[in-house]
Amino acid sequence: ICTMEKQVFESSEEQTFQYQDSLPSLPVPALDESLSKYLDAVKPFLNQEEYQRTEYIVKKFENGIGKELHQKLLERAKTRRNWLEDWWLNVAYLDLRISTQIYCNMGGPSPFIEHYWPPKEGTQIERACVNIWHTLNYWDLLRAEKVAIERSRDALLDMNQFRMLFCTCKIPGVTRDSIGHYFKTETEGECPSHLIVLCRGRVFAFDAIHEGNMVTPPEIFRQLTYIQKRCHSEPDGPGLAALTSNERTKWAELREYLIDLDPKNLTLLEKIQRSLFVVCLDDSSPHATPEDYTEVARLGLIGDPTVRWGDKSYNSIFFSNGTCSALCDHAPFDAMALITMISYIEKKIIENEGKWKGSDKVRDIPWPEELVFTVDQKLINEIGRTKELYYQKVSDLQLVNYAFTSFGKALIRKKKLHPDTFVQLALQLAYYKCHGRPGCCYETAMTRRFYHGRTETIRSCTMEAVEWCKSMLDPSDSTYQRLQLMHKAFAKHDKMRRECENGQGFDRHLLGLLLIAQEQGLPVPELYVDNAFTASGGGGNFILSTSLTGYTRFNGSTLPMVQHGYGFFYAIRDDRILTTCCCWKSCPETDAEVLCRTVFQSFQDVMQLTVAAQL
Repeated sequence: ICTMEKQVFESSEEQTFQYQDSLPSLPVPALDESLSKYLDAVKPFLNQEEYQRTEYIVKKFENGIGKELHQKLLERAKTRRNWLEDWWLNVAYLDLRISTQIYCNMGGPSPFIEHYWPPKEGTQIERACVNIWHTLNYWDLLRAEKVAIERSRDALLDMNQFRMLFCTCKIPGVTRDSIGHYFKTETEGECPSHLIVLCRGRVFAFDAIHEGNMVTPPEIFRQLTYIQKRCHSEPDGPGLAALTSNERTKWAELREYLIDLDPKNLTLLEKIQRSLFVVCLDDSSPHATPEDYTEVARLGLIGDPTVRWGDKSYNSIFFSNGTCSALCDHAPFDAMALITMISYIEKKIIENEGKWKGSDKVRDIPWPEELVFTVDQKLINEIGRTKELYYQKVSDLQLVNYAFTSFGKALIRKKKLHPDTFVQLALQLAYYKCHGRPGCCYETAMTRRFYHGRTETIRSCTMEAVEWCKSMLDPSDSTYQRLQLMHKAFAKHDKMRRECENGQGFDRHLLGLLLIAQEQGLPVPELYVDNAFTASGGGGNFILSTSLTGYTRFNGSTLPMVQHGYGFFYAIRDDRILTTCCCWKSCPETDAEVLCRTVFQSFQDVMQLTVAAQL
């Protein structure tokens, strides 16, 4: 969650990373408090008998093995400013063996179509070069540490994730991946300055700095036009980038094979890993309107794998009709760092009316070089097999990205309600309407008030929310009853959000205790194998995987956590709410279109309730 309302992008007084060392360490919550919150969270999913059994298991844990594990966790926290950081990176991302490009990457469309860049054929390259130029300027600001430090209600936020936007790439390993990170600020030293361009199965590179100065949009235009002309008049390349969409161990083995085939291939792979970011020239022309971003959102997230480097921290995608999207590896950062950067780019695009207003002079800069990999028939076959498997998996995804335009933050605030809680409770009501039962829900909270803080889980499906949902669907309940229950549900959610942002959630704490047990070679405590743990979403089993992408103009998404679940992501603007909802077609009981429309109806229901209350 991002609670930053007015965004300032550049700072002259403070340096971006100057307070990093004074940020507080990530706290370890008290054991009794975490367990009491956990018991509260599992209630909606258990009957009386099951609840009593779980209560017994939790009490036993608290007075037995849990106590020992908690002591060991406190010991660990003494020697680290963030006891969770390495663990989280490994468990949540680097240890995964599934295709992370499909199941973990995040992405979303840019809202530039709403002002200066409506979809229009023949604009791909000219828009790309303006967008790239603003992105390069952001990199320059970051190197000079002039990117404004973010704050949330006066609290300084950790800025470390911003270092990962550029020159960062995940590298596959046979059992665990690693992150290659090559960004440096000006004071730290030299930083790679080249871009990678993917087009029609081929890979090109050119430097963004020539004789000490940044390349300008007309110069970038020359480079991209050269690449595009060559790709359109010559045969397609092998599409090596598709290999990044494989399951991780498979990709690691193929990468080793590629390097063994010709040591030059390693040099080329490293060139991609070290690059600032990847520019993807995509031949598709997705339909997009300000009210319906479905197609551009879908193609951005799960489009042509030969023009995406799935492991790169930032792929900037330009479609043939001038629409734009982003695709990012989720391991090095969470969405807000990316959204802040793209918000800066949008601000600059608007200030310059979508054009380049500087000099048209083009210096005699070196032409882009093509990175030609040595491949054999085995690799060509593997690329073909990978593409086939990729399309088979992603064709199962149903995704919609619609704008709810009746109202937004302005009216919700006027009713003295928290906009994020408003959406979360409307989603709970919609899920209840569609499925006739409560849906365990993961909402991301940001813990960036702490050193290298990332996220904590807000479990939105509370007893209070469920009681309110039942009341809304019970025709015999009065408006007054519904309103009382709604206010209780709002208060509960607001309280949980505050706790989570202050490092007092319980999900990461429970994960920490489990990992200590694993590190000590102890058996998995009963708490984690109890049905209540999984039924309430524990161990990555949340049916609703959700996040607010800020009070911004940007909405992106990731895929659902579980086969019978949904991904639901939203950005709250003053006058509208942008939502992306996705699920798997092969699951007969889920339907993203229906859930999204029902959420929109629920927005109206909640608003009508507050209006009725005032009459």
